Amino acid sequence: MSSPGLEFARAVARRSSTALAATLADDVDFAGLTPGRRWVATTPQEVVEAVLGNWFTEADRIHAATWDEGEPVVDTRRVTYRLEIVNGDGPHRVEQQAYYRSLEGRIIWMRVLCSGFRPVH
Repeated sequence: MSSPGLEFARAVARRSSTALAATLADDVDFAGLTPGRRWVATTPQEVVEAVLGNWFTEADRIHAATWDEGEPVVDTRRVTYRLEIVNGDGPHRVEQQAYYRSLEGRIIWMRVLCSGFRPVH
């Protein structure tokens, strides 16, 4: 059985708004930090808009994805995912580290830190 965090990472890699929203509780407490901006959301729709509507655009073609889960810290779990992306600026790599808590299989609290799009030469 897959964890909610791993399902979140897979949904991001597939760019599936439906699958991403399904990983989140209706009253999720979400915050993300990308280079230059902090994002806050309290509904699955707001998270989807931030992640798939702003962090990644239609121009970003995700060619490969890897993920890893760490050992829980009491009630808090971690998932790291790395994406290989090509867009109009060429190939990039981006990694995100997410800490989360879940209840009944859905994420109720999540904090994401993003490396930003790093050019691959």
